[in-house]
Amino acid sequence: METSTFDIGLAPIGFISSCFKEKFGTPRQPGLAPSASARLQLVEPFNKREMVRGLETFSHVWIQFIFHQALRDGWKTTVRPPRLNGSERKGVLATRSPHRPNFIGLSAVRLEGIDFSDGVVLELGGVDLLDKTPVLDIKPYLRDTDCLTSAGFGWLSSEFSEMEVVFEDGARQFCKDYQRATGRLLAGLIKEVLRLDPRPAAQRGRKHEFAMLLFDVNIAWQVTDGVCRVVSCSRVAPDDSF
Repeated sequence: METSTFDIGLAPIGFISSCFKEKFGTPRQPGLAPSASARLQLVEPFNKREMVRGLETFSHVWIQFIFHQALRDGWKTTVRPPRLNGSERKGVLATRSPHRPNFIGLSAVRLEGIDFSDGVVLELGGVDLLDKTPVLDIKPYLRDTDCLTSAGFGWLSSEFSEMEVVFEDGARQFCKDYQRATGRLLAGLIKEVLRLDPRPAAQRGRKHEFAMLLFDVNIAWQVTDGVCRVVSCSRVAPDDSF
């Protein structure tokens, strides 16, 4: 069969402003961090109020997007899934890896509201979307047809394992002060992200300190005897995206 390439005319209809500012720490699937929030700002000529008329009646939406940070690395035929601790290769089309031929991602997320004060902005929850992600399309999530309860798990035979997450006194106090100042439930978000152990498989045997960025806060943490300890939190550049 002959193959050919052609211009299918895809253009982003909007861009994500997310609590996840970097790839490290971003959940690998939607819904794993229910407190994770994002805003989807639609852009011209797609920021028409009539284009989302009726969407507010749905609780969840599908977001189709581009894995923009994977573009520079190119696509791959096989990858090492984190769920297999990086010890086994699977075909890229048998995984959710971002290193796909067309770098297209798909997430089912909560629709928490639509804001028309500055164009058209969708308020989203339970996201796994990185900041500045280009969005290609939005579709309503339909429970009757989109939730297939008889679906199998394939090579994903095991459930997600969770770690206990504890806070040092200074980090706990920072989260309380940050919540009072911003209204953001930072401590809950940190727990939801760290409980799933975002460390790369190759580094899970190391005992050094890790760091990740959520909103405008740098979180330092380490794992000891299977317990994740949040050592410190410190504010960095102000986050003006929310």
